[in-house]
Amino acid sequence: MNAHAEEASSPLGSLVIIGGALRMDNAAVWQRIVQQAGGKGAKIAVIPAAAGNPERAAAATVAALNQNGAQAFVIPLSVKYPHVKPQDIVNDAAWLDKLKQASGVYFTGGDQARIVQALLTPDGSKTAMLEAIWALYQRGGVIAGSSAGAAIMSTTMFYDAQPVLPTLKQGVTDGKEIANGLGFIGPDVFIDQHLIIRGRFARMLPVMLKKHYKLGLGVDENTAMVVSNQAEVEVIGYKGAILFDLTEASTDSSQKNFNISNARISYLDRGDRFNLRSKTLTPSADKLQGKLDPAHASNTDRHFYADILANSVVTDLMFHLIGSKQERSIGLAFGLDQQPELGFEFSFSKVAESQGYFSASSGAEAYTVLKLRLDIRPVNMQLPLYK
Repeated sequence: MNAHAEEASSPLGSLVIIGGALRMDNAAVWQRIVQQAGGKGAKIAVIPAAAGNPERAAAATVAALNQNGAQAFVIPLSVKYPHVKPQDIVNDAAWLDKLKQASGVYFTGGDQARIVQALLTPDGSKTAMLEAIWALYQRGGVIAGSSAGAAIMSTTMFYDAQPVLPTLKQGVTDGKEIANGLGFIGPDVFIDQHLIIRGRFARMLPVMLKKHYKLGLGVDENTAMVVSNQAEVEVIGYKGAILFDLTEASTDSSQKNFNISNARISYLDRGDRFNLRSKTLTPSADKLQGKLDPAHASNTDRHFYADILANSVVTDLMFHLIGSKQERSIGLAFGLDQQPELGFEFSFSKVAESQGYFSASSGAEAYTVLKLRLDIRPVNMQLPLYK
């Protein structure tokens, strides 16, 4: 077991993993961070290491936390601060003492590589400040992060990522597209962010296969996953998260291009809970009476999705499929890039364990979709696509 695995097995604290673009008025998320840190008056350290403009990012974050009851403060850790060197901050006794007195840490968005570079030494070992952050987490504090601050939560993170389609076509390489994260969630779950609105769900799969993850969680913008020390994930905020389970998935190694068969994909809506150990889902209370029965579905429309990687298309497909008589839906991913002839067919199908839940209690339709089968295969695109 590696060091990250040993650390992640014992922490008493929690994680708040935010998909990016967190609005200042999203009280559900900001208040939850403060609550997880101990409630009103909680001391929360804001680390803007990832941000392009750390002063602005830190000020906005401190203001949001304090408006929701915290006593937040900034640790000026960033290569972008002109008069403060990161190596001085991470070893400064005064800042380390403030972390010892804090019950929360918040990592802002930006470039996750900057966080890792600031908190790890050149040989990959932990700085004194990272040791102090781990100690805070182990004694019951909360580690929160948005966008880049979410990416660092798993043992592997996207580092210099390509867009989704090139990631499928070319794969990922250690030290280039991916690198070591800080591993707060432990060694068994891969994390990604900005997931649904940017169509990023598919880019998780090459990483999960390469690094042998069975579970992957990708959270959407203005949304958070709260992970307890009992491995219970609760979705809060605006939208939801995609869950991949590759326990029974396989690939055809004789095929040179990316492919996967028999993966399971789920959509967890706000209010839903999922246990990472037992793999059990508890839908939000308003959906408990709204379990969908495909046998009694009235919707017989058959949909085809020409761009499965577009904004929110994957969840549109999942919602329609689970609530219709249709057994299978197809989506395509292709582009006029360096390999325009190579595309991918995404086949989503209902299987025996597939389940769906629905609620309109908020005035808007809300779905939870559990365990659709996903198969992806490379296909040859005929160019031009039309005349």
